[in-house]
Amino acid sequence: MTDDTTPPQDDDLEIPTGDLSEDQVRLALRRVKDPEIGLNIVDLGLIYEVSLDGADVNVDMSLTSPGCPAGPQILHDAEEQIRALPGVGGVNVNLVWSPPWTPERIEPRVRAYLGF
Repeated sequence: MTDDTTPPQDDDLEIPTGDLSEDQVRLALRRVKDPEIGLNIVDLGLIYEVSLDGADVNVDMSLTSPGCPAGPQILHDAEEQIRALPGVGGVNVNLVWSPPWTPERIEPRVRAYLGF
């Protein structure tokens, strides 16, 4: 039984097979964690948009700050998780700063766990 204050575990997420979907991409991105915070980038609200153009995947995402030292690692890990999905063609991960990330973008359950 899970407690509502416990953040979800993302390492063993099963991604359904079949036609590539935005939901599959988001599930894959849940495997990418911000190493400084220890939470996945989806729950942190860093993923702004996921779109598909056939087999090509486009993701707009941000970081918690422009000077985030883990930024290059997070972007690399995001691209690698998407590329590992069956049926993916090209991958384009765009780093965007507008709108700027704020803690209000964190998933509400995780925000409560963090004490925000």
